[in-house]
Amino acid sequence: MQYPMNKVFDKVDVICEMKSDGTVIPIKFRLMNEDGDYEFYKVNSYRAVPKQGAYTTKDNLFVCNSTEIFECKVAIFGLIRTVRLYYEPKSGNTWKLAV
Repeated sequence: MQYPMNKVFDKVDVICEMKSDGTVIPIKFRLMNEDGDYEFYKVNSYRAVPKQGAYTTKDNLFVCNSTEIFECKVAIFGLIRTVRLYYEPKSGNTWKLAV
């Protein structure tokens, strides 16, 4: 599936690890393609983006100190791409994806 670059997906399904200290680690996520089928993507590596207070990201998303941002490396059609996962625990534990 070809997803447009610079797009934000709301309410993404994410499988993550929740450590005993409260740390969240994204493991994989899924997106629905144009045929209505889910495609899964494994997070090969990630980097937690340091918190900077409230601001608007380069993906045009407003975040605050409660928002966790992860820059993730995923394989899409054999190519390694960097995507960003946004986790907001104060808004119903929601995840967003920016590609």
